[in-house]
Amino acid sequence: MESIGNLGLYLAFFGIVTVMLLIDFLGFKQKQNQDVPIRQAAYWSVAWVTAAIIFGGGLWFYLQQTVGATIANQKTMEYFAGYLLEKSLAIDNVFVWLMIFAAFAIPPALQRKILLYGVLGAIVLRTIFIFIGAWFIQEFSWILYIFGAFLVYTGFKFLKGQEEERDIEDNALLKWLRKHLRITPQLEGNKFFVRQNGLLWATPLFLVLVLVEASDVIFAVDSIPAIFAVTTDPFIVLTANLMAILGLRAMFFLLAGAATKMHYLPYGLGIILLFIGTKMLLLDVFHMPIWISLGFIILVLSITAYLSFRHNKIQA
Repeated sequence: MESIGNLGLYLAFFGIVTVMLLIDFLGFKQKQNQDVPIRQAAYWSVAWVTAAIIFGGGLWFYLQQTVGATIANQKTMEYFAGYLLEKSLAIDNVFVWLMIFAAFAIPPALQRKILLYGVLGAIVLRTIFIFIGAWFIQEFSWILYIFGAFLVYTGFKFLKGQEEERDIEDNALLKWLRKHLRITPQLEGNKFFVRQNGLLWATPLFLVLVLVEASDVIFAVDSIPAIFAVTTDPFIVLTANLMAILGLRAMFFLLAGAATKMHYLPYGLGIILLFIGTKMLLLDVFHMPIWISLGFIILVLSITAYLSFRHNKIQA
């Protein structure tokens, strides 16, 4: 499988990720038990998007100097298409986190702690899944058609609507944990485990952590095949994925107050997944230029945002 990635590029990228994580963890915080101000979350969200754009520009400059403008343009467009796709799919993951935190009445200070682990876990899991996916595609090229069919199916699921209320207590993993662990009836500060009467007990905060990490595994099943439809270059897949995940904490607190206002987002995501799934199924028939994929994703997300804004204005 052809890739622009080499050891130096991977080391440089993971160095950038480490620095950005430190900035996120040390810079994006507020006083104990205080809600994150929307303005602060918005500033940080803009900062992370700007960082992703700067990275894309730096990637283009490096490739333009080393392999030429044609490949630089192609790979940079693949990166931005993958980034937009992963960022938009991450929004649905954020809504699931909101549901989990609400079900367990997790206060803002503890939400920050859980999301720290959530972002770290997502980075590790996505990296592993991406390299596994790249290996499967290299060894078994026909798996792309399975990915395509799965994305078409998932797209139809989004278009059917998600109006039904999801009850967290019906979650199979949560039922299993409740059955096999001793769990305290209430939160025990910021602890995941406590010892009572000589016995080790898990706290509800530990259940929330497991559910948050599990949710990212589930969403990775959608997002990773989706980005492989945009590009099969493992380096581009990895960088677009992780740059979309970085800053997810800020996006969570920004969207916490706007979760009900993005009325048409599931339909937009459904159309995008149908599009890229169909594109993957037609690989041997028609090779779609990457600028068409990038333009389509931008167009659908823009129309989705406009229609959601208009819907909220009418309902107000």
